[in-house]
Amino acid sequence: QVQLVESGGGLVQAGGSLRLSCAASGGTFSNYGMGWFRQAPGKEREFVAGVSWSDSTYYADSVKGRFTISRDNAENAVYLQMNSLKPEDTAVYYCAAKWGLRRGTLRNEYSYWGQGTQVTVSS
Repeated sequence: QVQLVESGGGLVQAGGSLRLSCAASGGTFSNYGMGWFRQAPGKEREFVAGVSWSDSTYYADSVKGRFTISRDNAENAVYLQMNSLKPEDTAVYYCAAKWGLRRGTLRNEYSYWGQGTQVTVSS
């Protein structure tokens, strides 16, 4: 059983930056693919970024070039650096973990989820 705890959310002006962190415990972190999802009010939870166990990264088109996902297996952590933030990035951001070697962009591919952290971008 893997437990995930997100941190680093907050209020930022458009054009600003935030760095989200996700601390993992309870499993062999390096065995998992990790992802970040987000959910805005009234919308479905959507994929943002993922990093495989082999450190291969992939992104949703909406954040490509602005967000960077990274992992630190020694610290059992995954990060999401968010630059050039836009009001449409406002959402609750969730960290998630999955088994397997394949990339995962669908919610049902991930077995473990954190509680989420709020990111609000003002215009």
